[in-house]
Amino acid sequence: MSAAGFNAQNGTGQPYANGPSQNPIGVQQLPGVNYGMTHQPAYNPMQAKAPAPTAPGLYPSGSYQHIPPASSYLPGQAPTSYPAPLSQPQLTRPPPGGPVSHIPPQSASSSPSPGPRLPPAQGTPPPPAVSSSGHYSNFQQQQQQQQPSVTPQWQYNLAPPPTGPSPSINTPPRGPVPNHVSTPGPYSPALSPSMSHNAMQPPRTGAPPTSLQGYNQPGTAPLPMNPAASHQYHPSRAPYGPPPAGPPPTGPPPSMKPTAPATGPLMSNATPAPPKAAVTAMVGGCVPPSSNGPNHVDNKLAGPPQSGPPGRHLGHYPSLPPGYQHPSAPHGTPPSLQPGLARAAQPYTQAPQPYQQPPPGLGPAHLSPSLATMSLQSSTPETLRVVNLLQERNLLPAGQVTAPTPCLPQDLQKINCNPEVFRCTLTSIPQNQSLLNKAKLPLGLLLHPFKDLSQLPVVTSSTIVRCRSCRTYINPFVSFPDQRRWKCNLCYRVNDVPEEFMYNPVSRSYGEPHKRPEVQNATIEFIAPSEYMLRPPQPAVYLFVLDVSHNAVETGYLKVFCQSVLDNINALPGDSRTKIGFITFDSTIHFYNLQEGLSQPQMLIVSDIEDIFLPTPDSLLVNLNESKELVQDLLKSLPTLFEKTMETQSVLGSALQAAFKLLLPTGGRMSVFQTQLPNLGVGALQSREDPNQRASAKDIQHLSPATDFYKKLALDCSGQQVAVDLFLLSSQYCDLASLGCISRYSAGSVYYFPSYHHQHNPAQVERFQKDLKRYLTRKIGFEAVMRIRCTKGLSIHTFHGNFFVRSTDLLSLPNVNPDAGFAVQMSIEENLDDMQVVSFQAALLYTSSKGERRIRVHTLCLPVVHSLSDIFAGADVQAISGLLACMAVDRSVTASLSDARDAMTNAAIDSLTSYRQSVLTIQQPGLLAPSCLRLFPLYILALLKQKAFRTGTSTRLDDRVFSMCQLKYQPLVYAMLMMHPALYRVDDLTDEGALSVNDRTIPQPRVLQLSGEKLSMEGAFLMDAGTVMYLLVRRNCNPVFLSQVLGVPNYAAVPDNLYLLPELDTAESQRTRAFVGWLRDQRPFFPTLHVIREESQLKVSFMQNMIEDRTESALSYYEFLLHLQKQISN
Repeated sequence: MSAAGFNAQNGTGQPYANGPSQNPIGVQQLPGVNYGMTHQPAYNPMQAKAPAPTAPGLYPSGSYQHIPPASSYLPGQAPTSYPAPLSQPQLTRPPPGGPVSHIPPQSASSSPSPGPRLPPAQGTPPPPAVSSSGHYSNFQQQQQQQQPSVTPQWQYNLAPPPTGPSPSINTPPRGPVPNHVSTPGPYSPALSPSMSHNAMQPPRTGAPPTSLQGYNQPGTAPLPMNPAASHQYHPSRAPYGPPPAGPPPTGPPPSMKPTAPATGPLMSNATPAPPKAAVTAMVGGCVPPSSNGPNHVDNKLAGPPQSGPPGRHLGHYPSLPPGYQHPSAPHGTPPSLQPGLARAAQPYTQAPQPYQQPPPGLGPAHLSPSLATMSLQSSTPETLRVVNLLQERNLLPAGQVTAPTPCLPQDLQKINCNPEVFRCTLTSIPQNQSLLNKAKLPLGLLLHPFKDLSQLPVVTSSTIVRCRSCRTYINPFVSFPDQRRWKCNLCYRVNDVPEEFMYNPVSRSYGEPHKRPEVQNATIEFIAPSEYMLRPPQPAVYLFVLDVSHNAVETGYLKVFCQSVLDNINALPGDSRTKIGFITFDSTIHFYNLQEGLSQPQMLIVSDIEDIFLPTPDSLLVNLNESKELVQDLLKSLPTLFEKTMETQSVLGSALQAAFKLLLPTGGRMSVFQTQLPNLGVGALQSREDPNQRASAKDIQHLSPATDFYKKLALDCSGQQVAVDLFLLSSQYCDLASLGCISRYSAGSVYYFPSYHHQHNPAQVERFQKDLKRYLTRKIGFEAVMRIRCTKGLSIHTFHGNFFVRSTDLLSLPNVNPDAGFAVQMSIEENLDDMQVVSFQAALLYTSSKGERRIRVHTLCLPVVHSLSDIFAGADVQAISGLLACMAVDRSVTASLSDARDAMTNAAIDSLTSYRQSVLTIQQPGLLAPSCLRLFPLYILALLKQKAFRTGTSTRLDDRVFSMCQLKYQPLVYAMLMMHPALYRVDDLTDEGALSVNDRTIPQPRVLQLSGEKLSMEGAFLMDAGTVMYLLVRRNCNPVFLSQVLGVPNYAAVPDNLYLLPELDTAESQRTRAFVGWLRDQRPFFPTLHVIREESQLKVSFMQNMIEDRTESALSYYEFLLHLQKQISN
């Protein structure tokens, strides 16, 4: 549908003057479009800080001695120390004027220094030394040898007067410092002066127990958490605090769930505004208070004081602050026996407390005072529980991380949009841009608009009710002043209710518009009437463009492709009008005449690649039902037709031009299969990758396209409703940075199968088969457009995903599929002081494969808050990380990879600094974060080590670019597994706590931290990294697992290239296969499984995903926390 046609129905937007959006990171002023505010610039977490770092990236680029990864300990020997640099300068930023000075901490007699200081006993020591051997050293023995006369008594959270000389630690430099880590010299196996025992001086033996700034004293139990009280909802007063006093203010009322309208006489168009909240902190009433105050560092995992040096237990950070040394519970311990772990793994937010429904007949004005006066007051929500990241070790929940619940009344929350479909980085919206900037958190939306849904209400109506002003679709968050009118929740215009809308088709009653399905479901689909189309809906058209060069035939993909299409030809989405066509190419282009009546397909070869033309335009795209036998004959003959070809050249550009001409009259989907770098004709490319630079710690080059040919062609395709999907099957460099543009700007998808070969890589063949079947049979929408609207005062300024931006809020999607995700950055242009809630609505208009014009609408409602604590309490750490990943991908292409890495680190530093300075009233030592952001530094470190952004580790350029494509294109739930894989121990699966799905019992093992210390030599561990799974079998693995699951007698008998779990008739085998199958069923694509041993080549890939461990080129998680703490303290 044209822009004019859709704008006529959906409102108009200012068109771009310079073509499609380049997806800039910041709030950019494009010609003709005014996105942001003039008086308050938006906070940009991708903004690099000045002065620029001296070395690219976050990590130092100096010379390194080889330090084994954290997993290279001897069999049966538990790791006892953290592999880390010996001296602290790596985690110190030198001031611009000169080197960092090393001075002892100030004693009681020294002059005070600005800012809080760490007490000596609470100071954070640098990580221990690494011995010159290949295994961990016993640092405790070194300590005892250095000071045999001192028996350290490791106590938790005590700060007695220090004994002996002043500890020697690095003092953070004063003044502005650059945001980077200074480059250290080579590591030395000997202890440096800064690692002396005094730096970790334990408290004096026999020191009386004291309390420091709210810390629990050792030996005392923490306060019990209060049970969640059932808050009664009284329309006459607020559940917290006194009712608001004073006259009600003017202004637009909040967008509330419509309640039964009064049946009296009609009212005027002006609806009285509800009383403004006296206290607008809306988070406190939704979650039970924790046992600690908002400024108390939760240290529930601390045990009683111990005498002597810390023991060597699996799960410790040995030789680190004693509060960090909490051994994890033995594997298999019931949850009831793990209170410490249960508390550490609490979800972000608890479910909102039930509210009693208001009596019928009350309008939204009665809801407002109760909604508005929810206040934190004396209670602190679990999301704001203060966590000291340097002390709490077990931060991962036992299962999956769930999305936080917006703090809304239960009746609103029940009908709010599913977070898997529509999700905001902040579930509490700041009332102005200044407050958002102060929080240093990005504001944005993450959408999965065409997701496969098990329950989707579909409405057929000749009248689709929309706001006459902003064209918002009627939704559950509008209000009804009376029976005949409704007030828009985005622009507040009062609209008339159409006569047809008065009838409820569900209850078959009249006069209750607020009970219609459109007003009861946040996600709904309309079958659009004729005014939503300017031409008859297009048929489903599928065109396949296939590389048949010598390299392609060698991979063997053609046989797999043809067999898959033959198997699924009757399952292709469509109707009686469905069309299909095929083009093959090498150094020439081959068309296939499949016109009904021919005895066999005819090949037509065009060798003039400079001026491409269609030999028989009317018989190359044929009706599938009419020519199905010819299509099947062609698919059966194609693999043998080119099996002896010696053509090595590829004219991909000309083949794409020919395919575009063929689809020009109808639009449709173009599926391109390519196995090498195109090297002939238009769009020819040359190799830009230097294999010697794959592991470079410097900036990565050639992340941007080498030519604009593919982008321009994609824009032409988008204008004619053609989307291009690219399948890249290659063992060599193909310049995905250039080829990927053909899919990115035409709303297509990219599939990448590196090292594909039908004999040498059977796991990739299986993945190709599964992904291709899903691709051919999944739901599809044609000639689609998507518009995102938001409440007045909010604005959208940047989109992320595969699309063409037609106007400021309209995305052109020639094809839309259920596996595509999108992200949107937002800003606050006007103050939202008078609003209690804001709403966002995404409307997707598309043509189904059956030829129906449909509109899918998603509406999300979120509260507005005015305090920083409420903003932090509503932060969605996964959505924030996903949006930052999209922004960092764009920053890597438009600026540099090191800029993107620095910006991601700065995002963590800025948000935690804002929390410490503006939310905490009592400054405490340590790296403090609210519970809802406790995983934020871990996710940032995971992104820094992710294939898209890592440096210093050998990474093929196409692999890196494809990873960037996935981060921008995949829905959040799938992208998170790429960022932070899930690790499970699977050699002792039980039915305890198992799920029952379709009469299958699915074990639910606990998610483990991504650290080598969790990989005991007796276990087997499954890592789910999204597109790939690894099953690591340790050398001393349980023989029962080997025989009952893998079907081998011992460890040595495990095959090298095992990628399928044998189907054995044992309980252990059934549990393991059920769990792996359940994980695979949760995503639309097929992750390959690799069973690997200690000696396997893929062990390196497995260990690269152990994010919390140190590598030669990247910090460990604990070192990264120390780095953040130092930057924040500066």
